[in-house]
Amino acid sequence: MEKAMHQTHHMSYAEYERNLDNRLMVEERREKDHHECKVLAAQVNSNIHM
Repeated sequence: MEKAMHQTHHMSYAEYERNLDNRLMVEERREKDHHECKVLAAQVNSNIHM
């Protein structure tokens, strides 16, 4: 988990946990990525079922 956090967000889990601004930035990024993946999946599904 630590390695993934560092590779994805360029900070350790301790930094994430300690600083509210870091947490908010990471969570905003996660939410954005999740939304983009949902949109992409919906587009792929609609193309498959044409």
